[in-house]
Amino acid sequence: DVSLLLYFVFWYVGNAIYNMYNTMALKAVGGKHGGLTMTVSTLQLGICSIYAGMLWLSKPEKMLLPKTTKEDLVATLPVGFCAAAAHSAGVFCLGADPLFGQIVKAGEPVMSAFVNTFFYGKPPSLAKVFCLFFIVAGVGFASLKKGLDGAYKLKFDERALIFGMIGNSFAAFKGSENKKLMTKPGLKDRMGGVANQFALTELIGFFISVPVMVATEWKKFPEFFRLLGSSKELQVGLVLSGMSFYLYNELATMTIKKTGAVTASVANTAKRVIVLIFMSAVTGKALSDEQKIGATIAIAFVMLYSVIDDLVK
Repeated sequence: DVSLLLYFVFWYVGNAIYNMYNTMALKAVGGKHGGLTMTVSTLQLGICSIYAGMLWLSKPEKMLLPKTTKEDLVATLPVGFCAAAAHSAGVFCLGADPLFGQIVKAGEPVMSAFVNTFFYGKPPSLAKVFCLFFIVAGVGFASLKKGLDGAYKLKFDERALIFGMIGNSFAAFKGSENKKLMTKPGLKDRMGGVANQFALTELIGFFISVPVMVATEWKKFPEFFRLLGSSKELQVGLVLSGMSFYLYNELATMTIKKTGAVTASVANTAKRVIVLIFMSAVTGKALSDEQKIGATIAIAFVMLYSVIDDLVK
């Protein structure tokens, strides 16, 4: 299936491009100590919203305006909030350490299992619990560094770990809330398809992020606008990271629709490996032996986690 192959290729390429230009935009505003990470994250969602608006206005035959009611929009707020929080936390995580951040983000099933067990009463199977121990162990081993005395010590970017875990938690909430949302009678028809659903989620996420951005970083706005007017890296990085974020997520949705959730989960795991290698090349920062081994263990068991229930039937 050529179309399916192209979905995979552009999904992977889009994600790699997003990571590259996200890193470029964050570096242009001073990196994790620049105090403008939330601004970059919010404006990426703003670009997503502008793109969605252009699709609604210029191509009505391809993307009809949703016919959602006020009640539908209120019901969509939790998904939009979780999407915004997951995105912003992910930007903070990857801005702190693009490589270790990818390893932490690969551990998303751990937080997903926790959230679904304690908040939605849907615990994972014993087989999946078995995999979770190895995912945690892999991320843990990737956090170790060998000292001059030969002893291993924990050494990692705390900001990347904390925001990575926060992002993983909100991604888990978003997935569960989205499933709940789609059970609302007639909502799918009123939404007008997954493209509209994703566009609405990003739009709501943007409007939720704006007050957070203003409250936390308003003092840095003059500096941001000065950089935006003078830094080509910020201009290009911001626009292309926002566009690629929207497009690769849409392609991921199309891939799931065409293949099923399990195949897409495995593909998403493989994507982590490719992006990890790609970002190592882009940043010029080599993975340590501990990170290579830890990432291999974590990502391998994330892949197994995705399919193990089907294997042990």
